[in-house]
Formats: sequence, C-alpha cells, structure tokens
Amino acid sequence: MQQAANPGLRLDKWLFQARVFKSRALAADRIAGGGIRVNGQPCFKPHRTVRPGDEVVISAHGRVRVLQVIELGHRRGPAGEAQGLYRDLSDGLIDPSGGTK
Repeated sequence: MQQAANPGLRLDKWLFQARVFKSRALAADRIAGGGIRVNGQPCFKPHRTVRPGDEVVISAHGRVRVLQVIELGHRRGPAGEAQGLYRDLSDGLIDPSGGTK
C-alpha cells in the first residue's frame, strides 16, 4: 500500500489539537453548525481533511479567526506547542458584534 504524498488530518481533530476548542466534540458541533470555512468553502463535515497551507476561518467565541495550517500535530500538547500548528491571519478583522478586533 502506498502512502499519500500530501497527508492530512481531520478538521475536528486539528481544531482540538490547535486548542481552538476545548474538546473534539465541541469542534465537531461547530463545524456541523456551519461556523467553519476551509479555503473559502463552507464546511459541515467534521471529517473534512486539512493539510499544511490550508486556510481555516472560524466563527466562534464571539469573534472570527483566520488561521493558516502550518503543521498537523500529533497530540493535544501545551498552548505553546498548539500555537505552532497555525499562523493567525485575523489581525484587523471585524468581529461579529460590529467592533474591531
């Protein structure tokens, strides 16, 4: 069996490992509720695969965050390790309540 040239990770698992959500179930619920976009496309399936370079837009916790996937990760580690999984591109975005970030 041949390994995939460009491996990926389930979106709900990546969001949990990146510490965007406190549990994988909360991440899956938010995805199913329509609060997540991957590369500009709405995503409703927690099993959607993300890969390094993908852009994930998250509408949760009263704000919108744009994260670029840098690494997939192997576990849910400490916050410093989790922050290495993504680059935050959301500087200057307007939050859903109408104010600026």
